[in-house]
Amino acid sequence: MAGPGRVGVIADDTLQGHLLATAIRGQGYPVVVSTDPESLEDRWLEEGALDLWVVDLSSEDRWQSFLDHLLEDAAAPILFCDGQAPARTADHYPKWERRLVTKLVGYIGKPQVKVRLDSLPARSAPVIPTPREFKAIRPADRPQRVWVLGASLGGPAAVKQFLDCLPANLPVAFILAQHIDAGFLDTLCGVLSRDNPLTCRVGYDGEVLRHGELLIAPVDYAVSFRHDGRVQTTGQAWEGPYAPSIDQVLQHAGEGFGRACGAILFSGMGNDGAIAAPRLAAMGCPVWAQTADTCAVSSQPDSVRETGCVSYSGSPEQLALQLVERVRREVAAEQQAV
Repeated sequence: MAGPGRVGVIADDTLQGHLLATAIRGQGYPVVVSTDPESLEDRWLEEGALDLWVVDLSSEDRWQSFLDHLLEDAAAPILFCDGQAPARTADHYPKWERRLVTKLVGYIGKPQVKVRLDSLPARSAPVIPTPREFKAIRPADRPQRVWVLGASLGGPAAVKQFLDCLPANLPVAFILAQHIDAGFLDTLCGVLSRDNPLTCRVGYDGEVLRHGELLIAPVDYAVSFRHDGRVQTTGQAWEGPYAPSIDQVLQHAGEGFGRACGAILFSGMGNDGAIAAPRLAAMGCPVWAQTADTCAVSSQPDSVRETGCVSYSGSPEQLALQLVERVRREVAAEQQAV
């Protein structure tokens, strides 16, 4: 992934500067300089040095002469922050970061997620044996279990590893929210279902979720989900800088399927998912995430973990094992109750 612009950060508070720089890098933008006003070198103000300045000063009166110099001599545009950055563990941090990245996109465009689908490896882990409890399951009229998979940079490889481990007859319907260009959706479908028994389609308006199938959320418009598994367009674009919005897919899945829903956040940049995932967990739905050390980029699952709503973290293979065992226990309890 290559960021569309080089960013410089100026803050008169060391912690504030660190929080800003970390948030900006986590969204995929390169921060090439982070400094306090007194240490700023004039070479960074020259034409071509940067594409944007992000400035946060707690005491503008103190730095008035510096601000006059910056406004007069800086070749790059300047984004002034309008409030102290909260701690990363604060409840409102994801919304603060979302507002910041929305402003960044307005100045220098959004980061581009470049997905190399032709280089994704074939199955590398053994398939989990099908539990005997799954073999007696009859087809359902509507999905009894729906899991949302959220992914961005590095996501296709991680999601493929996860799917390739799953056994046949798994009574789960999957929705994938993957940040990607719309032109690659059909190719992604073919790659993700290449080495496993899952059927994969793009979840356009009118499609229906079924067990043993994966629907990929479309890019061009937002969708919601009826309780019977039918996909419906909202008639609007996805909110936020990325499409599809993982937060919106999680929200709409929770509204459509209630506690039959679960979520797994895989490799990716930014914090998409960190707003809706805690709400899903508060409903009693499981929220899991890929471990940082197995991610190509871990800022996305890390941001969800930092909200405190993630109940399990693992590699793609471990996540697959955990899901199969969870569903096996649920099915066994249902069969004993009959």
